[in-house]
Amino acid sequence: QVLLVESGGGLVQAGGSLRLSCAASGRTFNTSTMGWFRQAPGRERDFVSLITPNGGRTSYADSVKGRFTISRDNAKNTVFLQMNILKPEDTAVYYCAADPRGYSSRQSGWFDYWGQGTQVTVSP
Repeated sequence: QVLLVESGGGLVQAGGSLRLSCAASGRTFNTSTMGWFRQAPGRERDFVSLITPNGGRTSYADSVKGRFTISRDNAKNTVFLQMNILKPEDTAVYYCAADPRGYSSRQSGWFDYWGQGTQVTVSP
């Protein structure tokens, strides 16, 4: 079992930055691919970014590429999402997720464990 707890969300003006954190408990963090997804009101949950277990590979949605950076600290069982040049369309609930198989799929179905989400609101 893996418990994921996100933090770092909030209200920011367009052009600003936020850093999301996701603290994981359990023994599988170091072998899990970690992902970030987001869900805006009335929309489906969308892929944002992922990072493989050793951090050797990252992947980003086109909409955030060049603005967001995912990283992880395996010693602290934590994954981060640095979000820069935020836009109003980035407003959503952001979810951290873990794929204990360590795959690199963007499909949410591969991620077995999910956090409760943290709200990010970007004002114009």
